[in-house]
Amino acid sequence: MEMIVEDIVIVGAGIAGLATSLGLHRLGVASLVLESSEKLRVYGFGLTTWTNAWKALDALGIGDILRHQHLRLTKSVTTSLIMGQETSTTSLRGTAKHCGDIEVRCVLRQLMVEALANELPSGTVRYSSKLIAIEDSGFSKILHLQDGTTIKTKVLIGCDGIKSVVAKWLGLRGTSFTGRYCVRGCVNNNHGHGLQLSFMHFFGKGFRSGFLPCDHKTVYWFLTWTPNNQELEMAKSPNKMKQFVLSKLEKAPSDIRRIIEKTEAEDIFTAALKYRPQWELIRGNISKGNVCVAGDAFHPMAPDLGQGGCCSLEDAVVLARCVAQVFNRKNNDYDNNIIEEEKEKDLYKRVEAALEKYANERKWRSIDISVTSLVVGFIQQGDLDFVSHLRDKYLASFLAHLMVNKSDFDCGRLNIVTPYS
Repeated sequence: MEMIVEDIVIVGAGIAGLATSLGLHRLGVASLVLESSEKLRVYGFGLTTWTNAWKALDALGIGDILRHQHLRLTKSVTTSLIMGQETSTTSLRGTAKHCGDIEVRCVLRQLMVEALANELPSGTVRYSSKLIAIEDSGFSKILHLQDGTTIKTKVLIGCDGIKSVVAKWLGLRGTSFTGRYCVRGCVNNNHGHGLQLSFMHFFGKGFRSGFLPCDHKTVYWFLTWTPNNQELEMAKSPNKMKQFVLSKLEKAPSDIRRIIEKTEAEDIFTAALKYRPQWELIRGNISKGNVCVAGDAFHPMAPDLGQGGCCSLEDAVVLARCVAQVFNRKNNDYDNNIIEEEKEKDLYKRVEAALEKYANERKWRSIDISVTSLVVGFIQQGDLDFVSHLRDKYLASFLAHLMVNKSDFDCGRLNIVTPYS
């Protein structure tokens, strides 16, 4: 089988992979995206899309497409089911210190993935292309796919999720278990859900739950908790999890419980919450030579700040900006007397420097969000009595404002460069 030769290969057609490819495309640089599935992976539910993510989506040129499909949330409301009362109301209208207007919407993952993919040139994504091995070859990498295809590339970007083959090649260890699980659901009511435009939090003893309207008909919801052995068995059954959530939210308002009741079993998904420990991000290789990782392959995190997808979009913009500068045509105009090996070596060094720049720019931001998410999740869930007491009595407003403050970040625009050919 003939070897395919590419300048840039991105592994994984999720949010990080598609956004990175689109960022490069906007800057006139082509890439190939490898996706193991037979078609675009549009499964998943809602993504809390904060101000920082909208900055990235605008940089990629698809912000307004998604704005027209989703409602803008106006406030965050926290209710303690232990106390039986609202404990904080935080406006989501206003101005952030660094990013201008605060903007929060719950975006359906399918619509975000489709919006990214639709802006890419035909043939950018190669489906049924599962990466199984990476091999060094001079100043390039040889990628071996499950179907026997081999691809030679000058840049390899891993956006292949928490079980990343690329992250493993870089030496990053597997993810760690937070000890918590999350059950998620999504319901569509053709007659409208009738909810206010609010991010509604419900805190109880040993759990936290949230409800977010996506549009006038669709609501995304979740509940996190630390399961016992019996509940771990229940987690395998969507119908049992539906009843479990209803039992936890027995003191919630009737319109909230009705949302759970109307959720179909096939729209309920339960999974363990995992993250990459901060010491792995500090001492591990985010990039090495002409290889790097982004998105969940880089920084899988607890969902308690709603920043996982947002940070993936930030990664994409920064990474595309760094890599595109290397493939700027004027930076690749070599003297005809320079031998091919020297050209390859020079390009490799510039790619290496670009990926190191990306890694340095993204490392501490990712550590900050990941660690904060872990701590906030522990407090919000309130497994211990004194923690739930502090959460409900004193910390509800602080935690709500913390989520807003951590979204006050601008990854910057894409710089326009001359296409490489």
